Amino acid sequence: MQVNETLAEGLRHEFQISIPAAEITAKADARLVDLKDKVKLDGFRPGKVPVSHLKKMYGRSVMIETIEDTIRDTNMQIATDRGFKLAGNPKVTMPSEVKEIEDILAGKSDLSYSVAIEVVPAIELADFKTFNLEKPVVDVSDTDVDEAIQRIADQNRSYSARAEGAKAENGDRVTISFKGTIDGELFEAGSSDDVLVVLGSNALIPGFEEQLIGIGAGETRIVKTSFPNNYMDNELAGKDAEFETTASLIEAPQDIKIDDEFAKLLGLEELDQLKQVVREQLGAEFARAMRQHLKRALLDRLDDTHKFDAPPSLVDEEFEQVWKSITTEMETNKKTFADENTTEEAARVEYRQIADRRVRLSLVLSDIGEKNGIKVTDDEINRAVVSRARQTPGREKEIWSYYQKNPQALAQVRAPLFENKVVDFILELATVTEKKVTREDLFKDHEAHSAEA
Repeated sequence: MQVNETLAEGLRHEFQISIPAAEITAKADARLVDLKDKVKLDGFRPGKVPVSHLKKMYGRSVMIETIEDTIRDTNMQIATDRGFKLAGNPKVTMPSEVKEIEDILAGKSDLSYSVAIEVVPAIELADFKTFNLEKPVVDVSDTDVDEAIQRIADQNRSYSARAEGAKAENGDRVTISFKGTIDGELFEAGSSDDVLVVLGSNALIPGFEEQLIGIGAGETRIVKTSFPNNYMDNELAGKDAEFETTASLIEAPQDIKIDDEFAKLLGLEELDQLKQVVREQLGAEFARAMRQHLKRALLDRLDDTHKFDAPPSLVDEEFEQVWKSITTEMETNKKTFADENTTEEAARVEYRQIADRRVRLSLVLSDIGEKNGIKVTDDEINRAVVSRARQTPGREKEIWSYYQKNPQALAQVRAPLFENKVVDFILELATVTEKKVTREDLFKDHEAHSAEA
């Protein structure tokens, strides 16, 4: 076998390979001999089918399989011999002339082809012990607990009918029926009966609830409003509509006392137990935000300390996924780049930088995990799948079966588990200091970071 490197440009390498026809034929013949003991043909006893007969029947398909396996094995050997870590599948170019191909399949000509590969660069990892990171810390206050319980109380508030002739006020619950029209024509899903709406809850499209203030039971009003540009139904988004709306019942919110009896309504024994449950829930919520903030700081540090050229094909692939997501969202929300105070050209540059960062960080995290023996076990993956399945009661077996039958789906489960393990490994080595911040600052930063790539 002859292997000649014809291109070495950055992370891209190309090779011209030639494998003697005799070598390919010998491999194919060996396959046929092995096939003799497995195939069953009428008229022949098991294991007694002549190889010459098998060659007439299966020779071409066996030769094709042999060539495919030889090319795959050869490409992998090239990468192994040179210490290359492939960024993607090698791109093989075979002879284009029909006669050349037929001669190769017939064993008359050597197997000659070219292969282009893109490699992952060698990454020099930083000394993680030099990392100094800051973790925001927020304690759950009594005020946080009281406000959360008040929100729960508001959601469980009861209502009672107002006196005859009373008019709806902000905060009242109104039972309405309506018929919607656009340009005088009724539209699908524009009509409904006995809808409960709390005025001021913003449950309906903008401008609808405000026009119901002052309405009385039995009164009909024409509510004029417009569907938002980002409305989920593209056929209605941005359009003006009129709703003939009739109120049948006006109810006032009742005071609710937050005490042991209220806690019992929620299935708990007393108010102190409710407060403890809410405190634990808020603590878990704060912990997730604090963890995300610290993780973002770590990823920023890894980005700053690991600058290298990422494989272009991986960046292109990541960019296409990001760009498709962005443009789809813009189309759904009927927005343009001008609405975002940018241009398509500038946006492409920005999101390609984001794609480049994602690829580099992925490679760095992968390298750290590989060099430090960090692995995700099958048991950990199975527990994660079970957790996901439990989120859809009644479909647990269906969800479990889906993941078991789809390696790609399992890989998507594994990826965040692996990433978090690597992050934990680095944080054990880094110096992490805590900084007290307010709840508002924590979630302001958390939301800002969540909006970034």
